[in-house]
Order: sequence, then structure tokens, then C-alpha cells
Amino acid sequence: MNTQSRMASDTILMTPSTISFTTDYGLSDGFVAACHGTIARLAPQARIIDVTHLIPPGDIRRAAAVLAQTAPALPPAVHLAVVDPGVGTSRRPIAIATHGTASHPGGSLLVGPDNGLLIPAAESLGGIATAVHLTNREWFAAEVSATFHGRDVFAPVAARLSAGASLLAAGEVIDDLVRLPHPFVEQTPRRLIAEVLTVDRFGNVQLAATPDLLPSTALALTVETVEAARTNTFGDAPAGALILLTDSAGQLAVAVNGGSAAALLSLTPGDRVTIAY
Repeated sequence: MNTQSRMASDTILMTPSTISFTTDYGLSDGFVAACHGTIARLAPQARIIDVTHLIPPGDIRRAAAVLAQTAPALPPAVHLAVVDPGVGTSRRPIAIATHGTASHPGGSLLVGPDNGLLIPAAESLGGIATAVHLTNREWFAAEVSATFHGRDVFAPVAARLSAGASLLAAGEVIDDLVRLPHPFVEQTPRRLIAEVLTVDRFGNVQLAATPDLLPSTALALTVETVEAARTNTFGDAPAGALILLTDSAGQLAVAVNGGSAAALLSLTPGDRVTIAY
């Protein structure tokens, strides 16, 4: 990383400050409230946008996809994300500054564990400008629990950054971030095989493939062993019909008009779906 990009990332200041918050903490315990309280004490001016706290426990890939697909719709922010099955181990706590995009010209910041969670969101926000291993313990809680870094490490760091503190004061610059494996996508003649990225609460199945991988003339397809139609909207097919469409994140998705494609095809994230055309 060059000096110019480091300097640029060091001057990011959110006004008004915003912190987005994504976790697998759920809503039945006090974990989310404890993190909110930490932020409120250190950065009372910060506005917190809760993305979701219902990520399946430990599902880093799901959290990464949700954050990457949501962050561009949010204002420039400090994106605090904690899905951290390796909490308390040798995995590093990190913060990332992004280059920015046309809608986020000043860039954004991301805070969380170095387990691949933050990388897709950073890429959706213009790419990584600077990454820092959080080693400045003065920014942490006075006592750091081995099992709750969300409250004791990540929330305090996010609060300080949202208040305009220097990213480079948070720790040491690094360039060897952990990345998630690329999801499986394979094309063969008249066949596309793609990994399931996510399944939403409606049972819509988002694939790792993008629409350009299917010929525009491929309107009648078979998904697994079920006939499907390629449509623009859910309502373009009869109720109960299996369809393939482009979702709001620009990915190919398998859906059922008025039903659940995940239930119909018995699909979960990580499964591979075969589309014949």
C-alpha cells in the first residue's frame, strides 16, 4: 500500500457519523445492547444502523454477502461486523479503509475479525486502501473478555473511528488479510453449475453466478431436475412456478412465485446448483 493511499484513509471523517452493525448475536440476549452501550458512551453523536443480528451462528460467508450487498446502499460509515467463531484465538482484529466509489467518494471504514468477513464489503465500496491490525490496547475496553470482542474490542474501535480518530493510530498496517474461498462456479456446454451463496427468509436462493453467464436466449431451463422459466419478476410466472431471475444484488437467483425455492429443491448455502439450458 502506498503512502498516498494511507494518508487518504487516515483523513476519513464521517459527518454526521454513522456506524452500521452486523452480527450473529441474535435478539434474545443482551449482546447487541452491550455493544450499542459501548458506542453510546464513547461516541454519543454516532447514528447506528442495525443491518441484521440474525446471521446464522458462525456463518461468515452469509454475513459477508449480506454486508457486501447492503453497505453500498448505506451512507459512508464505519461498518462494524462481528461474526467471529475464532474469538479469543490468534485470529487478528482488524480495520479497513476503502478507496471509495462515486456514491461513497470519501471511502468508508470496516471493523471486525480477520476471517474474510469484511473483504467482500470492502471490495463493494471501492477496494481496500489500508488495512490495520488493531493492536492499540488503549482503544479497547479496560478489561477485554476472551469471548466478547464485539463489546470490548470492535465496538470501542468503531466508536473512536466514527468520532474522527486516526485509523493509523489504531494499530499496525498489514497487507496479508484472510480471504474466504471463492464460491464454486463452472460452465460446461449448455450447463452452469453454481454454489448457493445465501438463502433469504422468503426461500429465494442466491447463486454465486451472475446473469451474463447464461445466454440471453436461454429462457426455458432446468434447475436441478425441475423445469424453470427465466423471468424479470416473480409475477411473470404462475403461482408456484420455479423461476430464475436477477436479484437486487445483481446475482442469479432461483425462486418460486409465492413459495420457497430452498424448500422445493432442498437447498442450503454451500450446495451446488446445476442449471441446464
